[in-house]
Amino acid sequence: MRRNIHTALAVLATCILVFSTALPASSQSKQAKYVFYFIGDGMGANQVNGTEMYIGETQGKIGTVPLCFANFPYCGFATTFSATNSVTDSAAGGTALATGKKTYNAAIGVNVDSTAVLSIAEKAQKAGRKVGIATSVSIDHATPAAFYAHKANRNMYHEIATDIPNAGFHFYAGAGFLEPQKGKRRKAENIFDVLEENGYTIAKGHNEFNRKCQTANKIILTQKDGKDAKSLPYAIDREDDDLTLAQITQSAIRFLTKGEDTGFFLMVEGGKIDWACHDNDAATMVNEVIDFDNAIKVAYEFYQKHPEETLIVITADHETGGFALGTGNYALNLKALASQTLSQEQLSVEIGKLRIEKDNRVEWEDIRVLLEEHLGFWDTIALNEEQEESLKEEYAKSFGGKRAKLKKNEYSLNEPLAIKARKILNDIALVGWTSGGHSAGYVPVFAIGAGAELFHGRMDNTEIPEKISHAAGY
Repeated sequence: MRRNIHTALAVLATCILVFSTALPASSQSKQAKYVFYFIGDGMGANQVNGTEMYIGETQGKIGTVPLCFANFPYCGFATTFSATNSVTDSAAGGTALATGKKTYNAAIGVNVDSTAVLSIAEKAQKAGRKVGIATSVSIDHATPAAFYAHKANRNMYHEIATDIPNAGFHFYAGAGFLEPQKGKRRKAENIFDVLEENGYTIAKGHNEFNRKCQTANKIILTQKDGKDAKSLPYAIDREDDDLTLAQITQSAIRFLTKGEDTGFFLMVEGGKIDWACHDNDAATMVNEVIDFDNAIKVAYEFYQKHPEETLIVITADHETGGFALGTGNYALNLKALASQTLSQEQLSVEIGKLRIEKDNRVEWEDIRVLLEEHLGFWDTIALNEEQEESLKEEYAKSFGGKRAKLKKNEYSLNEPLAIKARKILNDIALVGWTSGGHSAGYVPVFAIGAGAELFHGRMDNTEIPEKISHAAGY
């Protein structure tokens, strides 16, 4: 058995070598004047492949229906370990993708000795390009922060945000800020005051951005007041007036190309792929990958107008959850995930509302109606006796006496009954997870445009910003 495994690995290595050397080594006619750098946080190869197979199954096919970015002509895969850990966190992973340097877990834009390291975004600005940093989570979160900030720990949210004017980039966008105020002189420490004092226009919501973008020299785009500053809603939970990653990407292009056309560097993070994977929420995850692809389509439309001067690169900082396609039955049932209409997190909110409305005296029939509406149970999804019994047991624990204690995941608080229902749907879809944390799995790399031929075969994550710098002439 061991000999067979070694033989298979040797054959795989040979295939990779042959494939890599067979790719055309076309010389780039122009440097990349416009660079898009998309990072799907937590997006491993199976998150991409699983989404494509999900789309296929919903169209009645076995196999894949490719996402836009998965059709790009150059692809490879990257390792993600940090300087101190076999499994990276988003701070070290983001720093590697931003600076080309390995560092310790939790570090933001600094080396292993905590000295600042220049990011590719800062190099782009020094080369005369306009720079934008965008994300679907908070602007001071680990991945976006690695491109503009230099701090010893990712949890220094307020201090990270104060590095925004130091970097001086033209465009920042995301849900908001985790710690807009800090310290005894709270009003004086408000990050929005600091940003406005340093020449930034604050636009809260897409409509306000449209009103302010033409006259602003530098701009910060966030969600409207009253919306969650931690992140944009999951795509599966989105309401009509919510800001989207595609809107953010379009807004960034509009802002970075107005006035003198000096070219730009734009990093866009799909941050909530990771959050859904931390929750092991497969249906929410595939919707996040599709939403990420929709943002990439905006960049691809720009590329089609400027094909010789535009480079688009897509990768991830790490894989999250150890997502597995298949649980031993030599089959998948991914189309079952289409019956889920809310994230596990939002389903927990809905269960919580029932608790309040009924003073915790919630009937089983109330839960049954909720799960039928939002997961398709007993309607489009048949449950066997064991699955229904496990739901009833969890219901009895949750509502039989004291209020159930919410379970904390990396970024969410969840009702035990919502977790149980999500696990059952995963089982029905025949998908699995190894953990609620990160893994050391390879992450995919896709590229198209000027210099895209550099991005094929096996690479380390630190090589990706170096290749972009080479393609763009930074």
